[in-house]
Amino acid sequence: MQDSPRLGFGLMRLPRVNGQIDTDTVAKMADLFLERGFTYFDTAYVYEGSEAAFKKAVVDRIPRDRYTIADKLPAWGLSNGKSPEDIFNESLRRVGVDYFDYYLMHNVNEDSAPVFDKYDAWSFVNRMVAEGKIKHLGFSCHGKPPLLDKVLTEHPEVEFVQLQINFMDWTDENVRANEMYEIVRKHGKSVTVMEPIKGGTLALIRQEAKDKLAALGEGGTVASYALRWVGSHEGIKTILSGMNSIEQMDENTKTFTDFKPLNEAEQKAMDECREELLAVPTVPCTACRYCCEGCPMHINIPGMMKIYNALLIYGDHPGAHFMYGREQEDGSGKLCDCIKCGQCESVCPQHIKIPEILEKASAFLDK
Repeated sequence: MQDSPRLGFGLMRLPRVNGQIDTDTVAKMADLFLERGFTYFDTAYVYEGSEAAFKKAVVDRIPRDRYTIADKLPAWGLSNGKSPEDIFNESLRRVGVDYFDYYLMHNVNEDSAPVFDKYDAWSFVNRMVAEGKIKHLGFSCHGKPPLLDKVLTEHPEVEFVQLQINFMDWTDENVRANEMYEIVRKHGKSVTVMEPIKGGTLALIRQEAKDKLAALGEGGTVASYALRWVGSHEGIKTILSGMNSIEQMDENTKTFTDFKPLNEAEQKAMDECREELLAVPTVPCTACRYCCEGCPMHINIPGMMKIYNALLIYGDHPGAHFMYGREQEDGSGKLCDCIKCGQCESVCPQHIKIPEILEKASAFLDK
Protein backbone atom coordinates (compact mmCIF):
# COMPACT_ATOMS: atom_id res chain seq x y z
CA MET A 1 0.00 0.00 0.00
CA GLN A 2 1.34 3.43 -0.94
CA ASP A 3 2.23 5.97 1.73
CA SER A 4 -0.32 8.73 2.17
CA PRO A 5 0.70 12.05 0.60
CA ARG A 6 1.67 14.88 2.90
CA LEU A 7 0.46 18.47 2.85
CA GLY A 8 3.00 21.18 2.09
CA PHE A 9 2.58 24.87 2.94
CA GLY A 10 3.15 26.84 -0.26
CA LEU A 11 4.42 30.33 0.55
CA MET A 12 3.63 32.10 -2.73
CA ARG A 13 0.19 33.50 -1.86
CA LEU A 14 0.64 34.59 1.74
CA PRO A 15 -1.93 36.84 3.45
CA ARG A 16 -1.25 40.56 3.13
CA VAL A 17 -2.34 43.72 4.92
CA ASN A 18 -1.95 47.00 3.05
CA GLY A 19 0.19 45.24 0.48
CA GLN A 20 2.62 43.79 3.04
CA ILE A 21 2.83 40.13 4.07
CA ASP A 22 1.02 39.63 7.38
CA THR A 23 3.73 37.70 9.21
CA ASP A 24 1.69 37.50 12.40
CA THR A 25 -1.01 35.52 10.59
CA VAL A 26 1.64 33.47 8.76
CA ALA A 27 3.14 32.57 12.15
CA LYS A 28 -0.24 31.43 13.49
CA MET A 29 -0.83 29.37 10.34
CA ALA A 30 2.64 27.83 10.62
CA ASP A 31 2.04 26.94 14.27
CA LEU A 32 -1.18 25.11 13.39
CA PHE A 33 0.52 23.39 10.46
CA LEU A 34 3.36 22.13 12.67
CA GLU A 35 1.06 21.28 15.57
CA ARG A 36 -0.85 18.88 13.31
CA GLY A 37 2.29 17.07 12.29
CA PHE A 38 3.21 18.70 8.97
CA THR A 39 6.68 20.05 8.24
CA TYR A 40 7.15 20.95 4.54
CA PHE A 41 7.31 24.66 3.64
CA ASP A 42 7.91 25.80 0.06
CA THR A 43 9.28 29.19 -0.96
CA ALA A 44 11.31 30.59 -3.86
CA TYR A 45 13.83 33.32 -4.61
CA VAL A 46 11.24 35.03 -6.83
CA TYR A 47 8.30 34.95 -4.37
CA GLU A 48 8.45 38.59 -3.31
CA GLY A 49 8.95 38.85 0.45
CA SER A 50 8.25 35.16 1.02
CA GLU A 51 11.72 34.08 2.13
CA ALA A 52 12.01 36.91 4.65
CA ALA A 53 8.47 36.28 5.92
CA PHE A 54 9.29 32.61 6.49
CA LYS A 55 12.38 33.61 8.45
CA LYS A 56 10.37 35.87 10.73
CA ALA A 57 7.35 33.57 11.08
CA VAL A 58 9.17 30.25 11.46
CA VAL A 59 13.00 30.26 11.46
CA ASP A 60 13.34 32.88 14.17
CA ARG A 61 10.87 31.06 16.45
CA ILE A 62 10.97 27.34 15.71
CA PRO A 63 13.83 24.83 16.24
CA ARG A 64 15.45 23.84 12.93
CA ASP A 65 14.68 20.14 13.33
CA ARG A 66 10.91 20.77 13.45
CA TYR A 67 10.45 21.95 9.87
CA THR A 68 11.77 21.39 6.35
CA ILE A 69 12.14 24.15 3.78
CA ALA A 70 12.25 24.03 -0.03
CA ASP A 71 13.68 26.89 -2.10
CA LYS A 72 14.33 27.39 -5.81
CA LEU A 73 16.92 28.70 -8.29
CA PRO A 74 15.41 30.87 -11.08
CA ALA A 75 16.86 30.94 -14.60
CA TRP A 76 16.04 34.63 -15.07
CA GLY A 77 18.34 35.53 -12.19
CA LEU A 78 21.21 33.86 -14.03
CA SER A 79 20.35 35.73 -17.23
CA ASN A 80 20.44 38.98 -15.24
CA GLY A 81 24.07 38.52 -14.27
CA LYS A 82 23.93 36.63 -10.98
CA SER A 83 25.76 33.34 -10.54
CA PRO A 84 24.04 30.25 -9.13
CA GLU A 85 26.16 30.71 -6.01
CA ASP A 86 25.05 34.36 -5.64
CA ILE A 87 21.38 33.40 -5.75
CA PHE A 88 21.78 30.34 -3.52
CA ASN A 89 23.65 32.25 -0.82
CA GLU A 90 21.20 35.14 -0.96
CA SER A 91 18.33 32.71 -0.40
CA LEU A 92 20.15 31.11 2.55
CA ARG A 93 20.61 34.57 4.04
CA ARG A 94 17.02 35.64 3.46
CA VAL A 95 15.61 32.44 4.93
CA GLY A 96 18.15 32.37 7.76
CA VAL A 97 19.25 28.75 7.45
CA ASP A 98 22.54 26.94 6.76
CA TYR A 99 21.09 24.41 4.32
CA PHE A 100 17.95 23.65 2.35
CA ASP A 101 16.11 20.39 2.87
CA TYR A 102 14.84 20.59 -0.70
CA TYR A 103 16.19 22.70 -3.54
CA LEU A 104 14.77 22.96 -7.02
CA MET A 105 15.63 24.36 -10.42
CA HIS A 106 12.68 26.70 -10.77
CA ASN A 107 10.29 26.34 -13.70
CA VAL A 108 12.33 24.23 -16.11
CA ASN A 109 10.83 24.82 -19.55
CA GLU A 110 11.92 25.12 -23.16
CA ASP A 111 13.27 28.64 -22.57
CA SER A 112 14.89 28.19 -19.16
CA ALA A 113 16.51 24.76 -19.60
CA PRO A 114 19.28 26.12 -21.90
CA VAL A 115 19.95 28.91 -19.37
CA PHE A 116 20.57 26.43 -16.56
CA ASP A 117 22.97 24.58 -18.85
CA LYS A 118 24.73 27.75 -20.04
CA TYR A 119 25.55 28.89 -16.51
CA ASP A 120 26.51 25.40 -15.29
CA ALA A 121 23.78 25.51 -12.65
CA TRP A 122 23.44 21.73 -12.45
CA SER A 123 27.09 21.32 -11.53
CA PHE A 124 26.68 23.95 -8.83
CA VAL A 125 23.63 22.36 -7.17
CA ASN A 126 25.28 18.94 -7.27
CA ARG A 127 28.27 20.44 -5.49
CA MET A 128 25.91 21.85 -2.86
CA VAL A 129 24.45 18.38 -2.40
CA ALA A 130 27.95 16.97 -1.88
CA GLU A 131 28.66 19.70 0.70
CA GLY A 132 25.42 18.99 2.59
CA LYS A 133 23.86 22.37 1.84
CA ILE A 134 21.13 20.69 -0.22
CA LYS A 135 19.61 17.52 1.22
CA HIS A 136 17.26 16.63 -1.67
CA LEU A 137 17.51 17.89 -5.26
CA GLY A 138 14.60 18.39 -7.64
CA PHE A 139 13.10 20.74 -10.19
CA SER A 140 9.72 22.22 -10.98
CA CYS A 141 8.53 21.95 -14.55
CA HIS A 142 6.04 23.83 -16.72
CA GLY A 143 7.57 22.57 -19.95
CA LYS A 144 6.34 19.95 -22.42
CA PRO A 145 6.60 16.17 -21.95
CA PRO A 146 9.59 15.65 -24.31
CA LEU A 147 11.65 18.21 -22.38
CA LEU A 148 10.71 16.65 -19.04
CA ASP A 149 11.83 13.25 -20.27
CA LYS A 150 15.09 14.72 -21.59
CA VAL A 151 15.97 16.50 -18.34
CA LEU A 152 15.26 13.42 -16.23
CA THR A 153 17.37 11.31 -18.57
CA GLU A 154 20.30 13.75 -18.38
CA HIS A 155 20.01 14.27 -14.60
CA PRO A 156 19.31 10.94 -12.88
CA GLU A 157 20.54 12.50 -9.64
CA VAL A 158 17.23 14.35 -9.31
CA GLU A 159 15.04 12.83 -6.58
CA PHE A 160 11.70 14.50 -7.25
CA VAL A 161 9.85 16.70 -9.73
CA GLN A 162 7.28 19.36 -8.89
CA LEU A 163 4.37 19.34 -11.36
CA GLN A 164 1.12 21.23 -11.81
CA ILE A 165 -1.54 18.59 -11.28
CA ASN A 166 -5.24 19.00 -10.57
CA PHE A 167 -8.42 17.36 -11.76
CA MET A 168 -8.99 19.97 -14.48
CA ASP A 169 -5.43 20.16 -15.85
CA TRP A 170 -5.17 16.35 -15.95
CA THR A 171 -6.57 16.30 -19.51
CA ASP A 172 -5.76 19.90 -20.51
CA GLU A 173 -4.00 19.92 -23.90
CA ASN A 174 -1.64 22.71 -22.81
CA VAL A 175 -0.68 21.53 -19.30
CA ARG A 176 -0.77 17.79 -20.18
CA ALA A 177 -0.57 16.90 -16.50
CA ASN A 178 -1.34 13.21 -17.05
CA GLU A 179 1.53 12.81 -19.54
CA MET A 180 3.93 14.73 -17.30
CA TYR A 181 3.02 12.60 -14.30
CA GLU A 182 3.53 9.35 -16.25
CA ILE A 183 7.00 10.45 -17.40
CA VAL A 184 8.13 11.18 -13.84
CA ARG A 185 6.80 7.83 -12.67
CA LYS A 186 8.55 6.07 -15.59
CA HIS A 187 11.85 7.49 -14.32
CA GLY A 188 11.08 6.23 -10.82
CA LYS A 189 10.98 9.68 -9.21
CA SER A 190 8.49 10.98 -6.66
CA VAL A 191 6.11 13.82 -7.45
CA THR A 192 5.52 17.01 -5.53
CA VAL A 193 2.32 18.70 -6.67
CA MET A 194 1.74 22.41 -7.15
CA GLU A 195 -1.59 24.08 -7.97
CA PRO A 196 -3.77 21.16 -6.76
CA ILE A 197 -6.66 23.64 -6.45
CA LYS A 198 -5.49 25.68 -9.46
CA GLY A 199 -4.69 28.82 -7.51
CA GLY A 200 -7.96 28.51 -5.59
CA THR A 201 -10.17 28.54 -8.69
CA LEU A 202 -11.31 24.94 -8.22
CA ALA A 203 -12.72 25.85 -4.82
CA LEU A 204 -15.03 28.30 -6.59
CA ILE A 205 -16.33 26.20 -9.50
CA ARG A 206 -19.77 26.72 -10.95
CA GLN A 207 -22.75 25.58 -8.88
CA GLU A 208 -23.75 22.84 -11.34
CA ALA A 209 -20.44 21.09 -10.74
CA LYS A 210 -20.57 21.65 -6.99
CA ASP A 211 -23.98 19.95 -6.91
CA LYS A 212 -22.46 16.70 -8.19
CA LEU A 213 -20.13 16.59 -5.19
CA ALA A 214 -22.84 17.66 -2.76
CA ALA A 215 -24.99 14.75 -4.00
CA LEU A 216 -22.42 12.34 -2.54
CA GLY A 217 -23.66 13.35 0.90
CA GLU A 218 -20.19 13.26 2.46
CA GLY A 219 -20.09 16.96 3.33
CA GLY A 220 -16.65 17.59 1.86
CA THR A 221 -15.76 20.92 0.29
CA VAL A 222 -14.69 21.21 -3.35
CA ALA A 223 -11.15 22.05 -2.13
CA SER A 224 -10.97 18.89 -0.03
CA TYR A 225 -12.17 16.75 -2.94
CA ALA A 226 -9.62 18.40 -5.25
CA LEU A 227 -6.80 17.67 -2.81
CA ARG A 228 -7.93 14.08 -2.29
CA TRP A 229 -8.19 13.58 -6.07
CA VAL A 230 -4.52 14.49 -6.46
CA GLY A 231 -3.45 12.45 -3.47
CA SER A 232 -5.20 9.33 -4.76
CA HIS A 233 -2.49 8.89 -7.41
CA GLU A 234 0.57 6.68 -6.83
CA GLY A 235 3.93 8.29 -6.13
CA ILE A 236 2.64 11.63 -4.84
CA LYS A 237 4.95 12.64 -2.00
CA THR A 238 3.85 16.17 -1.11
CA ILE A 239 0.89 18.30 -2.18
CA LEU A 240 1.52 22.02 -1.88
CA SER A 241 -1.33 24.36 -1.05
CA GLY A 242 -0.87 28.13 -1.15
CA MET A 243 -3.00 28.82 1.88
CA ASN A 244 -3.59 32.40 3.00
CA SER A 245 -5.91 32.11 6.00
CA ILE A 246 -6.25 30.17 9.23
CA GLU A 247 -9.53 28.73 7.93
CA GLN A 248 -7.84 27.27 4.85
CA MET A 249 -5.04 25.88 6.99
CA ASP A 250 -7.54 24.28 9.35
CA GLU A 251 -9.52 22.63 6.56
CA ASN A 252 -6.53 21.38 4.57
CA THR A 253 -4.64 19.96 7.54
CA LYS A 254 -7.79 18.09 8.57
CA THR A 255 -8.04 16.62 5.05
CA PHE A 256 -4.50 15.24 5.33
CA THR A 257 -4.46 14.26 9.02
CA ASP A 258 -6.41 11.10 8.24
CA PHE A 259 -6.05 11.05 4.47
CA LYS A 260 -8.59 8.98 2.55
CA PRO A 261 -8.16 8.32 -1.19
CA LEU A 262 -11.27 8.84 -3.28
CA ASN A 263 -13.62 5.90 -3.47
CA GLU A 264 -15.21 4.80 -6.75
CA ALA A 265 -18.29 6.99 -6.38
CA GLU A 266 -16.22 10.06 -5.52
CA GLN A 267 -13.88 9.46 -8.45
CA LYS A 268 -16.88 9.20 -10.79
CA ALA A 269 -18.31 12.45 -9.41
CA MET A 270 -14.97 14.24 -9.94
CA ASP A 271 -14.85 12.99 -13.54
CA GLU A 272 -18.38 14.27 -14.05
CA CYS A 273 -17.38 17.63 -12.55
CA ARG A 274 -14.57 17.91 -15.08
CA GLU A 275 -16.89 17.07 -17.96
CA GLU A 276 -19.48 19.54 -16.68
CA LEU A 277 -16.91 22.34 -16.61
CA LEU A 278 -15.33 21.43 -19.94
CA ALA A 279 -18.76 21.47 -21.57
CA VAL A 280 -19.15 25.19 -20.86
CA PRO A 281 -19.01 27.06 -24.22
CA THR A 282 -15.83 29.14 -24.42
CA VAL A 283 -14.28 31.60 -26.87
CA PRO A 284 -12.42 29.66 -29.64
CA CYS A 285 -9.28 31.82 -29.50
CA THR A 286 -6.17 30.01 -30.79
CA ALA A 287 -3.72 32.71 -29.58
CA CYS A 288 -2.47 33.31 -33.13
CA ARG A 289 -1.93 36.97 -32.09
CA TYR A 290 -2.98 38.42 -35.47
CA CYS A 291 -5.20 40.77 -33.46
CA CYS A 292 -2.38 42.22 -31.36
CA GLU A 293 -0.13 44.04 -33.80
CA GLY A 294 -2.62 46.70 -34.85
CA CYS A 295 -4.37 47.25 -31.51
CA PRO A 296 -4.08 51.00 -30.81
CA MET A 297 -4.61 50.41 -27.07
CA HIS A 298 -1.96 47.65 -26.83
CA ILE A 299 -4.33 45.13 -25.26
CA ASN A 300 -3.01 41.57 -25.05
CA ILE A 301 -6.18 40.16 -26.58
CA PRO A 302 -5.24 36.43 -26.45
CA GLY A 303 -4.33 36.83 -22.78
CA MET A 304 -7.69 38.47 -22.12
CA MET A 305 -9.51 35.70 -23.97
CA LYS A 306 -7.78 33.12 -21.77
CA ILE A 307 -8.91 34.99 -18.65
CA TYR A 308 -12.46 35.34 -19.99
CA ASN A 309 -12.61 31.61 -20.71
CA ALA A 310 -11.55 30.99 -17.11
CA LEU A 311 -14.40 33.24 -15.98
CA LEU A 312 -16.85 31.26 -18.12
CA ILE A 313 -15.68 27.92 -16.73
CA TYR A 314 -15.09 28.77 -13.08
CA GLY A 315 -17.11 31.92 -12.54
CA ASP A 316 -15.88 35.25 -11.14
CA HIS A 317 -13.00 34.42 -8.82
CA PRO A 318 -9.85 36.03 -7.37
CA GLY A 319 -7.58 34.04 -9.70
CA ALA A 320 -9.03 35.76 -12.77
CA HIS A 321 -8.45 39.18 -11.21
CA PHE A 322 -4.89 38.16 -10.31
CA MET A 323 -4.21 37.08 -13.92
CA TYR A 324 -5.73 40.32 -15.18
CA GLY A 325 -3.42 42.35 -12.97
CA ARG A 326 -0.43 40.37 -14.22
CA GLU A 327 -1.35 41.14 -17.83
CA GLN A 328 -1.27 44.86 -17.05
CA GLU A 329 2.05 44.51 -15.22
CA ASP A 330 3.39 42.92 -18.41
CA GLY A 331 2.31 45.93 -20.46
CA SER A 332 -1.21 45.16 -21.63
CA GLY A 333 -3.86 47.84 -21.81
CA LYS A 334 -7.03 47.41 -19.76
CA LEU A 335 -10.17 45.85 -21.17
CA CYS A 336 -12.03 49.12 -20.64
CA ASP A 337 -9.44 50.88 -22.83
CA CYS A 338 -10.89 49.19 -25.94
CA ILE A 339 -12.21 51.83 -28.37
CA LYS A 340 -14.11 49.25 -30.49
CA CYS A 341 -12.25 50.17 -33.66
CA GLY A 342 -12.79 46.64 -35.01
CA GLN A 343 -9.23 46.17 -36.29
CA CYS A 344 -8.82 42.99 -34.23
CA GLU A 345 -12.06 41.46 -35.44
CA SER A 346 -11.18 42.18 -39.08
CA VAL A 347 -8.06 39.97 -38.93
CA CYS A 348 -9.32 37.19 -36.62
CA PRO A 349 -9.20 33.81 -38.42
CA GLN A 350 -11.83 32.49 -36.01
CA HIS A 351 -14.16 35.46 -36.71
CA ILE A 352 -14.52 36.16 -33.00
CA LYS A 353 -16.47 39.30 -32.11
CA ILE A 354 -13.52 40.53 -30.06
CA PRO A 355 -14.75 44.01 -28.98
CA GLU A 356 -17.97 42.44 -27.73
CA ILE A 357 -16.08 39.80 -25.72
CA LEU A 358 -13.70 42.40 -24.28
CA GLU A 359 -16.68 44.45 -23.10
CA LYS A 360 -18.22 41.41 -21.38
CA ALA A 361 -14.94 40.59 -19.66
CA SER A 362 -14.52 44.21 -18.61
CA ALA A 363 -17.83 44.04 -16.73
CA PHE A 364 -16.24 41.43 -14.43
CA LEU A 365 -12.66 42.66 -14.25
CA ASP A 366 -12.74 46.45 -14.40
CA LYS A 367 -14.83 46.88 -11.26
